Amino acid sequence: MTMNSTLALAKESATPITAARSPLVWLVVLSAALVLVMLLSLAVGARSIPLPTVVDAIMNFDAANGDHAVVASRMVRTMAGLVVGLSLGLAGTSMQGVARNPLADPGILGINAGASLAVVAGIFFLGAASVSSYLWFAFIGSAVAAVVVYLVASLGRSGATPVKLALAGAAMAAGMGSLMSAMLVMSQSSLELFRSWQVGALAGKSWESIGAVLPFVLLGAVILLCTGRLLNTLALGDDMARGLGQRPGLGRAISALGIVLLCGSATALAGPIGFIGLVVPHLLRGLVGSDYRWLLPLSLIAAPVVLLLADVVGRVILLPGEVPAGILAAMMGAPVFIAVVRRGKKAEL
Repeated sequence: MTMNSTLALAKESATPITAARSPLVWLVVLSAALVLVMLLSLAVGARSIPLPTVVDAIMNFDAANGDHAVVASRMVRTMAGLVVGLSLGLAGTSMQGVARNPLADPGILGINAGASLAVVAGIFFLGAASVSSYLWFAFIGSAVAAVVVYLVASLGRSGATPVKLALAGAAMAAGMGSLMSAMLVMSQSSLELFRSWQVGALAGKSWESIGAVLPFVLLGAVILLCTGRLLNTLALGDDMARGLGQRPGLGRAISALGIVLLCGSATALAGPIGFIGLVVPHLLRGLVGSDYRWLLPLSLIAAPVVLLLADVVGRVILLPGEVPAGILAAMMGAPVFIAVVRRGKKAEL
């Protein structure tokens, strides 16, 4: 086989046939679902508001109207769910492509654990108590965790294989969890601050908190949305990617920057929420195939749908109390994780 025919075959493999799965149709469907779930997030809670009233509050807000005031108070929570959801979904999809591992997820590979440990250290040593201060600790922790996990997985002859990355991430998450527990046991005040943050809740956020992370979320999203073609070629292996003109090392570094920005921002804003970045890419592959040029933008829409739906269910499942979105996300994601592991296929994409 000639070099030209090999490259042609590689390009064909890197661009899966998705016409039958209609990714444009799913883009429209998921966008409509996101709008609907956002309206439900504004309407559902301890005090339910009719959808027409929600729309009226958005279009013609009246501060003297009690229902409108309730809708306005829920807008912050809904926007937080949108920002956190798109961050985790996009980061998880990109991580699975970079690692060529269907088990890759900001939680499973230790990225969220690194951010959480850094935030706890900031609370314990420096008294950090706001999202703007959590943010920088979360970035540092995410970056350090990503580097350490990759270095540990790179040990040995075969280098950083997908399976070794998953094992290194799981070990790192366990170790960081132990360090967090040690710091929290030694400080009651740190424990109180951490307790309200670590459950992964969308309630109690502010516009200032969202504004603090939004520039980094936008930057990270732009970076990762531009890596679709790179991830398609990485799926063919590093040698083939180089043959197609890509630079795998540089591409992974750029993707890692976007992942750290998104994971750090999401963790600083809402705490460590797991499994969103694992579940969403698998659901989307069943709908539109494995072309990352579609998976990345669709994950940006689908992940907030899943997270906001979990948050809405959590508000009504145990009235008059509520279950944090992070707990329900884990309940939904754990069966998917088990199904992927039990499938018994090679852990690569």
